Amino acid sequence: MEKEENLPAAGIPVSEIEQQIRNDFKPHTWNDIKTNDSWTIFKVMSEFVSGFDIMARIGPCVSIFGSARIKPGSKYYRLAEQIAYRLTGLGFGIITGGGPGIMEAANKGAYFGGGTSCGMNIELPHEQNSNPFIDKDKNIYFSHFFVRKVMFVKYAQAFVVMPGGFGTLDELFEAITLIQTRKSTLYPIVMVGSEYWGGLLDWIRERLVTEGMIAPEDLDLISLVDTPDEVVAAIGKFYEKKTFTPNF
Repeated sequence: MEKEENLPAAGIPVSEIEQQIRNDFKPHTWNDIKTNDSWTIFKVMSEFVSGFDIMARIGPCVSIFGSARIKPGSKYYRLAEQIAYRLTGLGFGIITGGGPGIMEAANKGAYFGGGTSCGMNIELPHEQNSNPFIDKDKNIYFSHFFVRKVMFVKYAQAFVVMPGGFGTLDELFEAITLIQTRKSTLYPIVMVGSEYWGGLLDWIRERLVTEGMIAPEDLDLISLVDTPDEVVAAIGKFYEKKTFTPNF
């Protein structure tokens, strides 16, 4: 393998990866570690303070998640746009990860629906660029995934999961875990796309439930639907007799 050959998945030159590994394994003194950790604490605190200050004023919202790689005009892009548009008609704002793909579609639906359109951007070496449909005063940038996920969950009254990859799975299981362990209040989790998500839910039933890793009723936390009407119905039914509050 030549030094500058690209890896198929990441497209990063091998030499660059080797340099990154060398940097990661450079010896650090205890003083270096202590200094770095101290600065990290302040950076994390500043992200929480900024995020809380903005998000505490946005009102009832739905977090919509899905792949950044979905192209405009595709089936799932249009579906996310329609769902967000319909939800703004119910008075919900929309929270996304702020990037392209499903995130852009959801922010676009909120924008044209006249609702709050919030973007939680994360600093990444690739994929992430802020989309143009986010309200200017609600376009927030984070360096830390865990701070960003707190904002996604704390201020959302529902969680809509569109087709996506590892990041979407991370957000999905974070939400389920917080509700299952009662670290968060109960709120609807709506997965969209039975063709896409059906196999995952079948595996959860066949493995996790059958082998006692989770309780059968844990699956009651999730709805699997295919249309904007079903999304709106699932969220609307949940809040017929409930009030909107932060989740923790």
